[in-house]
Amino acid sequence: MEFTNENIAQLLSNAIQNKRIKVFYQPKFESLSCTLVGAEALARWLDDDGTIIQPSQFIPPLEETEKIIDLDWYVLEETCILLHKNIELGIPVVTISVNFSRFHIREPFFIEKLNSIVNKYGLSRSLIEVEITESAMNHHKNNIIEFIGDIRNEGYSVSIDDFGSGYSSLSFLKDVPANILKIDKSLLSSNCKNKKERIVLESVFNFAHRLKLTTVAEGVETKEQLGFLRTCDCNIIQGFIFAKPLEEEIFTELCMTVETIRNTEDFIRVQSKATTNNMIMDAIYSTFPLIILVNVSRNSYFMYNNELELQTKTSPSGSYRELINNIATKQIHPEDRNSFDEFTDFSYLEKKSSKKIKEGIQKTLIYRQLNKNNEYQKTESIAYYAGIHYGSDRIVVFLSRFIQ
Repeated sequence: MEFTNENIAQLLSNAIQNKRIKVFYQPKFESLSCTLVGAEALARWLDDDGTIIQPSQFIPPLEETEKIIDLDWYVLEETCILLHKNIELGIPVVTISVNFSRFHIREPFFIEKLNSIVNKYGLSRSLIEVEITESAMNHHKNNIIEFIGDIRNEGYSVSIDDFGSGYSSLSFLKDVPANILKIDKSLLSSNCKNKKERIVLESVFNFAHRLKLTTVAEGVETKEQLGFLRTCDCNIIQGFIFAKPLEEEIFTELCMTVETIRNTEDFIRVQSKATTNNMIMDAIYSTFPLIILVNVSRNSYFMYNNELELQTKTSPSGSYRELINNIATKQIHPEDRNSFDEFTDFSYLEKKSSKKIKEGIQKTLIYRQLNKNNEYQKTESIAYYAGIHYGSDRIVVFLSRFIQ
């Protein structure tokens, strides 16, 4: 079958009417437990003899004529039909992602149509994930943030697909309100054996974690890739190593087993260093939402604020003393000012021996500080002095939290 810009609209219409467009579902698995957590809906076009036509043959003319929009809506409806049927039969269901072309960004009443189809089958919006390709960022920079924000506000997850396949912009990604990042298989082209490839992957996953994005690796085919992705704390794996795209009936059978490919190893044994560090940081943040790393030797600092609602303003120059002076002058209760100044004066550490610093010194202060309501609230801060394994800089870890 030959596809051209001139005949693609009619061919698509006929294929949909004659049920020659089938939706396959490629499962997604949690990287460490190997349990089924989702799937991606993929369109497959059947030729007259029943053979599958490769997407590379029909997707380009569909995109060039913007008829891809019709295919996307068809795949969504077929996905909703499957989810509704399985729920009615009592079969476990997982979130399914559906691809939407960049052309939907300027489609009138997109949100209304999306809601209408999902509501028609009585589905929770948490069961549908909207996938938007990375290329949409380059074509619609001014509209994509609002578009994704509107989808998220309606209760759907949004994933950025094929990240790394083009000219990925990390600075732009930080502004996009998507909650899932799909790493393109092109970043795994060297089977994770190339040093530069590993460095890039580690950086991308670290960046995504800091932005609280769920990460999905596409096209994972080998144990080497899976092993390295686990060390990067990749959340979800999609690829032939676990499953190829499955026909509806086979995918439903997989959902009925739920944990068919479960990893029986102890989680503590298989977790990666990155996973461990992230768990520790989450535990620390749950107790101390404000963390400041102070380099006493260089009068500098890095601040990590996990939603502790202080009125603290950071120092534009990055100077630790300017930061503390600003806090002390504007935020600390006058009666607590002297004790706060003494507590935050770490200059004496320069006189301590490296051995003493590396052993660690710790002290605590309870004081009053203004909160977001401009009211003084009791605050606890802990200063832990720790050396580093190289160099002679004096480092302080400063932890703070509001207490009753």
